[in-house]
Amino acid sequence: MKSIFQHIKGDRAIWAIVAILAIFSFMPVYSASTNLVYVVGNGSTFGHLIKHIVLLIFGFAIIYGTHKIPYRYFSGGSVLMIPVVIVLLLFTLAQGTIIGGANASRWIKIPFVGVGFQTSTLAGLVLMAYVSRYLAKNKEKKIEFKESLINLWLPVGLILILILPANFSTTAIIFSMVLMLAFIGGYPLKYIGYILGMGLFGLMFFVLVAKAFPGAMPNRVNTWQSRIESFWKGDAQEDYQVEKAKIAIATGGVTGKGPGKSVQKNFLPQSSSDFIYAIIVEEYGLAGASIVIFIYFLLMFRILIAARKATTIFATLLVIGVGFPIIFQAIINMAVAVNLFPVTGQTLPLISSGGTSIWMTCFALGMILSVSASKNETEETIMDDNPLDILHETID
Repeated sequence: MKSIFQHIKGDRAIWAIVAILAIFSFMPVYSASTNLVYVVGNGSTFGHLIKHIVLLIFGFAIIYGTHKIPYRYFSGGSVLMIPVVIVLLLFTLAQGTIIGGANASRWIKIPFVGVGFQTSTLAGLVLMAYVSRYLAKNKEKKIEFKESLINLWLPVGLILILILPANFSTTAIIFSMVLMLAFIGGYPLKYIGYILGMGLFGLMFFVLVAKAFPGAMPNRVNTWQSRIESFWKGDAQEDYQVEKAKIAIATGGVTGKGPGKSVQKNFLPQSSSDFIYAIIVEEYGLAGASIVIFIYFLLMFRILIAARKATTIFATLLVIGVGFPIIFQAIINMAVAVNLFPVTGQTLPLISSGGTSIWMTCFALGMILSVSASKNETEETIMDDNPLDILHETID
């Protein structure tokens, strides 16, 4: 056991929190997957549990491998990866997957593995590292808005435009996190206002175009509209998922029905992913639900500590940039389950079933642990990094 801990670097508390969330997820996923088995007719509950465990094992391997990489590589690496993720997003969008008349081009299949890969999650991580790099490099300089439009906001805009047609909630989360990072990184507040205005104008323009040419460009605008309208009006027919989630929460009480004893899991679509928190409340009650919230709060606290202890500006921004979206996503998932937020399709990190959501969360945590494990990096080593040198070192 001692030899294992010798190989694990970085914040031990984060390692422990991730392990607790992963182990806790076994029972909710096993229990909630009955909807997929008996309603959808997909596999067996034990098969879904085994798949979830395998995904988590690969996830921990990703955390371990990533936390061994010196975090300065993520700076130059982000520059190299921007064109790659743009190509991946174009390929994903070009597939033209349509579900219920809406554009759902979010995934590409990983060859030989058969697991769906949601390219927007990788794009979000790369973008956070890229924005952190830009802000760190320009921390002591006077930022010119025109220059930043090309070097900072053009890549951000391109990636968000490619994610938006199929995934509004992820686009909104990434855009919000980029703006937050820009504010923390000292980007002029006046310019942030300009970018926010441009972003809102771009969204309105997209909605108008999508409405004007619904046949030429299948989209999810009608889905967004119906979800928002049903949220405000409380339309039971449109909000079937939310109504079943409410029943699950209401019958859970203080202590819950007990592990595996949920009734609503048999009726609630996406009960093992998007609405797994409702099943947790039903089976483990208010006590179990509160513990889950506390664990995510603890993770946020450790992320802030890792950011505070970081020895470079890039490291601080990187930890916040890749760490806060995990917490933000968890808050949104739980808020949707208790009907405080319209349905978005965001999973509960490390607890919900799903492949790339788990893996990209683990990749982000590995980046944070890489920062917390490093004590020798200086501002000069980060500022002097060259993407081509990093590529050469990686190949060697």
